[in-house]
Amino acid sequence: MTLTYVYADQTAVLGPLATYAEPHAYDLCESHSERLSAPRGWEVLRLAPDPSAAGPTSDDLLALADAVREAARPLPPPPAPVPVHAVSAPEAETGRETRRRGHLRVLSSD
Repeated sequence: MTLTYVYADQTAVLGPLATYAEPHAYDLCESHSERLSAPRGWEVLRLAPDPSAAGPTSDDLLALADAVREAARPLPPPPAPVPVHAVSAPEAETGRETRRRGHLRVLSSD
């Protein structure tokens, strides 16, 4: 169960387990939620959990089936590697090298 406080109304609300984190909300186990007490002058409001929400819904099951199908798909083959000599071969260049600085080259189309 999830416990939240409404300070303006001096009420402690104990309801079904929250699906997302919220500030000042505390998740309690079954034994602690049964023994909960509030400060003097405060009211404890216990909300009964919805029995239909206890199990997975059809949307949950469909999402799980889609995730399993996606994980079972074979990966596409990796692209073929480009041979190193094909890139740096003189036939592949359209200009002549005029300058070089480190690993960089300046090509001229002259």
